[in-house]
Amino acid sequence: MRERAQVLSTQPDSDAETQSRDLRPKRFQEYVGQRAVVDSISIAVMAAKKRGETLDHALFHGPPGLGKTTISQIIARELDSQLIHTSGPALERPADVVGLLSNLKPGDVLFIDEIHRLSHAVEEYLYSAMEDFRVDFMTGSGAFAKTINLPLQPFTLIGSTTRAGMLSAPLRERFGLAYHLDFYSTEELAQVVTRSARILEVEIDSDGATEIARRSRGTPRISNRLLRRVRDFAEVRNSGAVTASVASEA
Repeated sequence: MRERAQVLSTQPDSDAETQSRDLRPKRFQEYVGQRAVVDSISIAVMAAKKRGETLDHALFHGPPGLGKTTISQIIARELDSQLIHTSGPALERPADVVGLLSNLKPGDVLFIDEIHRLSHAVEEYLYSAMEDFRVDFMTGSGAFAKTINLPLQPFTLIGSTTRAGMLSAPLRERFGLAYHLDFYSTEELAQVVTRSARILEVEIDSDGATEIARRSRGTPRISNRLLRRVRDFAEVRNSGAVTASVASEA
C-alpha cells in the first residue's frame, strides 16, 4: 500500500517552508479561508476518486503565502497519492523534465512551484505530457536522428505561480482547473492564528489573535511568523499568555 501523500522534493526546503510545515492543515475540512477555491477543488478531487481517474491538471495563482503549496499537499493526501515537489528554476533543461516525468507512478501529483519561470524549451515537453501522457524527444543528429515516443503514467500536474500573466497561452490552456487565491480577511486570519496557537500550545485570547491578524497584511504565512515572534515575547514578558496588548507591544 502506498504511503499517503509522501512528499518527494527535487530542491531543499526554505527556512519558511520548514518552520511552517507543522502548522499546515492536512485536510480540506481543516483549511481556513479561500472557501470558494477549497469547495470547488474538493469536489473535483472527490469526483476523480469516485471515477477512479486522475484529477485534471490544476493551476493556482495569487500572491505569495496564501496557501497554494498547502492546498496542493492536501490534494495529494486526499487522493492517496505521492506528491513530487519541484520548481520552475530547478528544471533547467529538457532532460530534467523528461527524467522527472518518466519516473512518475500512476496517480502521482507533480507540483511545480514558480511554473512561470520554466524555459520555453522545457515547457514544450509538458504539452504532450499533460494532454496525452507521453513525451517525444529527439536522439542522435543528422542522418542518425530519430524521435522517441515515451509513454507516461497518468498523473496530475499542479502549477503554482505569483505571476499568472507570465504564463504562455499554450501552457495555461492545458490546465483543466484554474484558481486565483485572494488575500484573507482579518476574521479569517484570526482563525488561522487561533488554530496555529493551539498546535503550538500557546495561550491566546480572541483579542490577541485579532491583533496579530490585523498586522498580517492578509497573508497566513505572515500571521504564523508573527505568532511565533509574539509567543517568544509573551513567554519572557507575560508568562506566555498572548493578549492584544502583548501582541501590540511585541
